[in-house]
Amino acid sequence: MAAEPVFVGAHWGEGGWLATAFGPAGHESTCVFEEIGGVWAHYGERARRVVVSVPIGLPEDDDGRGPEALARELLGEQAEEVLPVPVREATRKRTYRVANRVHRRRTGTALPEAAFQRAPPIAAVDELLGEIPEAREAFAAAHPELCFRAFAGEPLAEPPDTAAGYAERMRALVAHDRDAPPTVQAVAEGTAGEAVSVRSVLAATALAYTARPGDGELRTLPADPERDARGLSMALCYRAAAPLG
Repeated sequence: MAAEPVFVGAHWGEGGWLATAFGPAGHESTCVFEEIGGVWAHYGERARRVVVSVPIGLPEDDDGRGPEALARELLGEQAEEVLPVPVREATRKRTYRVANRVHRRRTGTALPEAAFQRAPPIAAVDELLGEIPEAREAFAAAHPELCFRAFAGEPLAEPPDTAAGYAERMRALVAHDRDAPPTVQAVAEGTAGEAVSVRSVLAATALAYTARPGDGELRTLPADPERDARGLSMALCYRAAAPLG
């Protein structure tokens, strides 16, 4: 008998990956991994979809991908949560100074240091998808704030690291699934003993809800994505009954 499929949301934060998996009956498991390869090794045989919180499909010589620009237009007060994407070569550099020099040479613009902090997980996902065809078929990129925006039906007003922001994002999850509160609690319990923030728990849950079939369709920004030099689709996904915008 074939194993039941899972739909995974994997959020990078606090130096590791928080992965939450939904099965046919709902939340199945939550685990913390040091590397994205651990997420794939653990869930890959059963994963129908793995939605990650880093971009897939990297620019070579452009200073901004279309998906991020579109997301910023939709997020209102939370637009600044969407960081620029480093060019592929810059994601492989170990220091900000070198990465910034490469990015500036390729694009003519500086790379924000906050964007460079995400370079290692971006490069790791890029390398995984280049090496494992099955992962390439299963992985999709999203931004947690875009997922919350889609569930809420309107831009969120409060920053994610505040009590008001927590409440607003919980309301967005409940709007998508009335059983979201116990699900979030189960995800939080799955991180016991790990240095994981409440923000990351909510983000991983939102990504997993986006990955799992349910109310609304899985959509992308843009609706007709371009592909990068390696053939990877450059898009951010979200789940909604109608396209955002």
